[in-house]
Amino acid sequence: MLIWFLPVFLIFLMIGLPVFFGLLAAPGLLLYLNGQERDITLLYRNVYNGMDSFPLMAIPFFMLAGELMNKGGITMRLVEFAQALMGHLRGGLAHVNILSSMLFAGLSGSAVADTSALGSMLIPAMEKQGYSRKFSAAITAASSVIGPIIPPSGIMIIYAYVMGESVAALFLAGIVPGILVGVGLMLVVKVMADKYDFPVASKKSTWPERGRASLKAFFPLMTPVIILGGILVGVFTPTEAAAVAVAYALFIGFFVMRTLTISEIPAILSKAGLISSVVLLLVGAAMAFKTVVSLSHAPEQLASFILSLSENPLILLFLINLLLFVVGMFLDAGPAIIILGPILGPIFVDLGVDPIHFAIIMSVNLTVGLATPPMGLVLFVASAVSGERVEAIAKAILPFLLVEILVIFLITYVPAISMTIPRLTGFAN
Repeated sequence: MLIWFLPVFLIFLMIGLPVFFGLLAAPGLLLYLNGQERDITLLYRNVYNGMDSFPLMAIPFFMLAGELMNKGGITMRLVEFAQALMGHLRGGLAHVNILSSMLFAGLSGSAVADTSALGSMLIPAMEKQGYSRKFSAAITAASSVIGPIIPPSGIMIIYAYVMGESVAALFLAGIVPGILVGVGLMLVVKVMADKYDFPVASKKSTWPERGRASLKAFFPLMTPVIILGGILVGVFTPTEAAAVAVAYALFIGFFVMRTLTISEIPAILSKAGLISSVVLLLVGAAMAFKTVVSLSHAPEQLASFILSLSENPLILLFLINLLLFVVGMFLDAGPAIIILGPILGPIFVDLGVDPIHFAIIMSVNLTVGLATPPMGLVLFVASAVSGERVEAIAKAILPFLLVEILVIFLITYVPAISMTIPRLTGFAN
């Protein structure tokens, strides 16, 4: 009977029950009907056990670092830097939007934070330049998925925690795929800019102007260098790196840029705490959900089913990409990784797929799902920021989604894209 946990969970989602409660109610109900009341205690105890983890402490620290940098005006400096480099191109502000997302990804690791911070600034600016509101919101949502791909990445921390992989290896493996997504989106903008005669954002910056913009953005851009550099040389763990990022953000905000005040700190802590609590509660509920997954023997049955479809890893990877894409439409990336990672990961590792490579395939696919209709989370955030209807944004985002899907298949079938940097640095075989 426990094999019905997933359909019951999906039914709860469709009737509007929040994901956190659905993850607990579906297995809890089935355990009760199956006469396994004792396992219900285990289920809810695992909610706390799932959150009680030192590696997961990196998530609230990275959230706090992102909030401090956003409030301290660092986001504006990144946008100015991006505009100095690309504002003179046709469709300049659209290019600036994408490049800003790539730069901001190295600070926050969150698609939602990216959409909120950059959208509130760039969507009105793009409208003033003559772009439609739905296009401005769509490009913001599409580029925001780069946030969890380029390190640091919250979902990669979750994957590493669940699957016992190296956080540093996953961070390194995400660099090139994240850049590829950004370059792919820029190519789409270039084609559309030539076709629809998009405006130029600004005159071409002189080299001295670019130099000044680079100096202003220097300290923010050092954040990912400090985080990754410290992890790679073994100075600190990913969790300690996240705490260092907070200290660095405070130092920049108070002493370098002097844009933060003591009175703003309580509100920043409150917002970061609220966002972190949502993520950690979902992780805890998903870890409890995973308990029932193991009790139901669903992984073994699903593995048998998948292997019965084909013995060719290339065909199976194609089918799994389709499955992950559909899952990403309805389920947030964190819970999806915790639920599906332990089921799918071992199957493909046994087929000869490198565990780091599969982690990137899964992470990028589910991250793109954040911008995919009908339930993509960043679509709703972009709608809230822009005031445009979700349906209109969903239509406008389709060309960008097509490119992101092509990048996913490129990452899937060319392992060197994600594996070269981890191998060169000794973090992967």
